[in-house]
Amino acid sequence: MDYGLCLPNFPAGASPEGIEAATEVAERLGMSAVWTTDHVLVPNGAAPDYGRIYEALLTLAWVGARHQRVRLATSVIVVPQRNAVLLAKELATLDSLSGGRVTAGVGIGWNEPEFANLGMADRFHVRGAYLEETVRLWRHLWSGSTDPFHGRFHTIDDFAFAPLPVQDPLPIIVGGRAEPALRRAGTIADGYHSSATSPERYAARIATVAEAAAAAGRPTPALSARVRVQLDPGAEADPSYAMRGDPDAIAAEIRAWADIGVSHLALHFGTTEPAELVARVERFDREVAPLV
Repeated sequence: MDYGLCLPNFPAGASPEGIEAATEVAERLGMSAVWTTDHVLVPNGAAPDYGRIYEALLTLAWVGARHQRVRLATSVIVVPQRNAVLLAKELATLDSLSGGRVTAGVGIGWNEPEFANLGMADRFHVRGAYLEETVRLWRHLWSGSTDPFHGRFHTIDDFAFAPLPVQDPLPIIVGGRAEPALRRAGTIADGYHSSATSPERYAARIATVAEAAAAAGRPTPALSARVRVQLDPGAEADPSYAMRGDPDAIAAEIRAWADIGVSHLALHFGTTEPAELVARVERFDREVAPLV
């Protein structure tokens, strides 16, 4: 199994020191990627989770300049809340400056009031179509083509776009759990990415992704998942999914992920405190990873 680490760019308690400590331990222990979470201006009801959050791409730019090996990934950017062309420029710039290390995890979002806070209330109801067109637009711009692009949301006739990403293609992975998201992953993406989902529930989604890919004449995308890790047998009262228990139990859960074809786990350790986060990641590396 390949591992990445979710950076503590949120919630309350998030700090540059915690983000730096997380990136340092991920790189030192050979994890392949660091992942950021995206929100911009949530309503007060979501403030406990996302009221304090460092911007996803700027955070990756900061750690990417300080650390030279880990990939820089988003889990996931809420594309319809942003300008698609500006995002194309930001991602291409980050890929160029980092030497080709970006993975663009994308999704359509779920928080309708946040869209309104960003002046995009109308886009919430067409966000799936906006994301699909955005992916087509990105690939058009990143290809170096100067041909016009005419879509539902974007009409671009006269333009110059550079620098191009180092990676060709720059990988785009789609997150989400609804059937349209699964079909979108199979039809247009290089990967499918889940969050807060067990291996059993994930396995039920793979056929939909694979069928959509086959219908589009594409291979089944790479499979990854974002999962919480709780090396704490007393944590079972929490009803949301996590890999919980002693090292043997968590190693068995990782094997269950591997058995269904998931090749990368983005691990979330549930703390923003730098020393505690490093200790949890090091314990996972020392006690769990050798058992898988």
